[in-house]
Amino acid sequence: MTRRVPCPPAPGPLEAYAARFDDLFSTLAQRRGFREYLAGLLLPRDRNKTLTCLVGTEPVVGAQHAAVQRLQFFLSESTWDHEKINARRVALLLGDPATRPHPDGVLVIDDSGDRKDGKKTAHVGRQWLGRLGKTDNGIVTVTTCWADENLYYPLHAVPYSPAHHFPKGKSDPGFRTKLKIAAELARTARTAGVTFRAVAADCAYGDQDGFRRDLTVARLPFVLALKPSHGAWAYGKDAYTPVDAARALTWTDAEDPGDWTPVERTFRDGHTETWWPRPGGRFRPGPGHPERHPGTYHRTHKVRYFHGCYSIGDDELWGVNRREKGAGYTLSAPCHQRKSVKGLQDNNP
Repeated sequence: MTRRVPCPPAPGPLEAYAARFDDLFSTLAQRRGFREYLAGLLLPRDRNKTLTCLVGTEPVVGAQHAAVQRLQFFLSESTWDHEKINARRVALLLGDPATRPHPDGVLVIDDSGDRKDGKKTAHVGRQWLGRLGKTDNGIVTVTTCWADENLYYPLHAVPYSPAHHFPKGKSDPGFRTKLKIAAELARTARTAGVTFRAVAADCAYGDQDGFRRDLTVARLPFVLALKPSHGAWAYGKDAYTPVDAARALTWTDAEDPGDWTPVERTFRDGHTETWWPRPGGRFRPGPGHPERHPGTYHRTHKVRYFHGCYSIGDDELWGVNRREKGAGYTLSAPCHQRKSVKGLQDNNP
């Protein structure tokens, strides 16, 4: 077997990390490109990290620089397997005591979009780009990350391909919605050995019955936000929406919170705030639909229990969904701030 040619080392302690991926690259150029890419991502820059920025050349005029072209080839034309690289990265995170996931963490699902001109680039299409806050031509990627009170890191990412990229559109077997991709990524994280207390996502996912159903079938507990207008099946005068449920609760003041429970939250910058969740939901599942609103009712056929709260300021409902009654709950998602609670009661000025 031919002996490998030594690769120019990456700066400082980055070399020890990069060397743990060397067996996944077949050529010296790939190993060198990997180190240059990692160094470019970690170095401080005062502009967006395009290829010219990663290498450290001037934008536009530096696009033909040899180092830029070399990195371009490594990222777009070289034959290394990105899934194997990411699997090794996740395995290293799981094996390090400082970053190893634990059962009190959460798996956060989100998607991120970047603007991109043209129509022929893979995955590009006119769609909602959350980063820009509008619908535009671009590429959206569904991602998962693991997080607790002290750290977070990305796990997996899959780009969403709009229907026009497939011969049969949305009926094509290869087409997957962002919701399906997100559910698959949650299962992938569990298969990879990532432990977490719940899957967390915003109302773009929480409002979707199919997504909640997929998580329920996979036996994955979840914490999902709901829009305040998201209605649920209910009997007679029972609450139909999170707003209805919140308004039905009693509140006098911080000394007499009624149905609300104070929770002291500590933020990353060290400051604390008192927020007010309400344990227990007010919604019931509709007949024959136990998967509906698993994050908004207290009990579903004696197998699921919810502890949550509604945020007036953020127009979101958050909580913890679990399979065992009476289990302790310490997961603190965004919930009801005290200054907003007073507005819940019509008889409270």
